[in-house]
Amino acid sequence: MSDDILTSARQWLEAGHRVAIATVVKTWGSAPRPAGSQLAVRDDGAFVGSVSGGCVEGAVIEEAQSVMRDESVRKLEFGVSDEQAWAVGLACGGRIEIFVEPVAG
Repeated sequence: MSDDILTSARQWLEAGHRVAIATVVKTWGSAPRPAGSQLAVRDDGAFVGSVSGGCVEGAVIEEAQSVMRDESVRKLEFGVSDEQAWAVGLACGGRIEIFVEPVAG
C-alpha cells in the first residue's frame, strides 16, 4: 500500500500540485493503523492512504494543508484513555503519533 501512496504523491508533484505526507510514527495501546501507515494529501484536498480513519483522518488532512502552505513539519498526537474507550463501548484506549511533512517536487 505504501508504494501506491508514494506513487500517487510523485504523480501529483509531477502534475504541479503541492503534496504532504503523513506517517504514523508511534502507537500505544489500541490504534487503528500500525506505525508506518501513510496518507498523502494534495493541495486541493484529494488524498490517498490512511493513518487512522474517522475524525482523526480529517484533522490530519487539515494539518497537511497547513504544512503545504507554510512549508513546515508537524508532529501530531491523538488518543483516548481506557476510561473514555469503555464509555463508548471499546475494549481499550490508545494513542497515535503522526508526523506530517511537505514533499518537495
